[in-house]
Amino acid sequence: MTFDDWPRKHKPPSRLKTYTHLEGERRIPTDYEIGTTRLHYYVGRGFEVRMPASAWYEKYQQGSPLRAASANWEAFADPRQTTYTAYVKRQRASEAHLDGIFRTIDASEYDRGLDAQWLRTLSGYIGPLRYPLHGMQMVAAYIGSMAPSSRITIVAMFQAADTMRLVQRLAHRMIQVRQTEPTFGVDAASVWQYDSQWQPLRRLVEQLLVTYDWGEALVALNVCVRPAFDDLFMVRLAEHARRRGDPQYQAFCASFWEDFAWQRDWTAALLECAFADCRSAVERWKADWSARVAEALSPFESALPPGGEKPVKAPARVAVEEETP
Repeated sequence: MTFDDWPRKHKPPSRLKTYTHLEGERRIPTDYEIGTTRLHYYVGRGFEVRMPASAWYEKYQQGSPLRAASANWEAFADPRQTTYTAYVKRQRASEAHLDGIFRTIDASEYDRGLDAQWLRTLSGYIGPLRYPLHGMQMVAAYIGSMAPSSRITIVAMFQAADTMRLVQRLAHRMIQVRQTEPTFGVDAASVWQYDSQWQPLRRLVEQLLVTYDWGEALVALNVCVRPAFDDLFMVRLAEHARRRGDPQYQAFCASFWEDFAWQRDWTAALLECAFADCRSAVERWKADWSARVAEALSPFESALPPGGEKPVKAPARVAVEEETP
């Protein structure tokens, strides 16, 4: 046998190519598919070493009523198909826009022209809002750590990053206003812990933080809590600010509206994958947490006037209504 004969006599046993778990599509996989598909090795086979965390995942992940039995979780796809590269590029533009808003405020001495009564009102919101948002960031991160699919983990972790970005920017705005009004937001921690208006919301966030079933945590946070919270504090409060002569605060909030819409969209897409298998659980969780959210936000309903036109697209609906015959 000559050297030239070797390839013909020693063919490899198969012609499998890179990313064989994606070969069913019979096309070159996208960057999103390559970077998000089946990254959790333990799902379905368990951890290689038995440890205390194993029982936790068995109870609160595998034992969750939220499951996709008839359609594998890999059927879920982020509607935005967010990769790390795409996420950084998108949020870099958003951060640049926010930096521009802050520079404009500084250059024009904008805060000196704001009404003193409005500044007191705004101080009562911006400071305390950081605390429930930080709690929601932790819940989103927990959902990502417990999710049974790498695609779910990725979107949940990006949501946690979005929420932390909002917390940081609220703190930035608070410090900026203190250049003009030194007492702005200084009592935020005591307001959050003791002010009667905030206690129902504080109780809600603390309940979220001890909701260990990953499916219930997802429905509670993204179907019930965040949409109502964002509408009240990031849309209605922003519109109220514009009416009180503070359009820059509305512009500040507007830079996050696309994030909120995306969070609702990916949640709806995810629940579509599992709804046929867990309809009753989703309905039960939604009814329970919607009642809690209404109670938690009721003290603010009368304090904030109804918002204007909502500047985000309507969230995709999660079908939990009764089936029609």
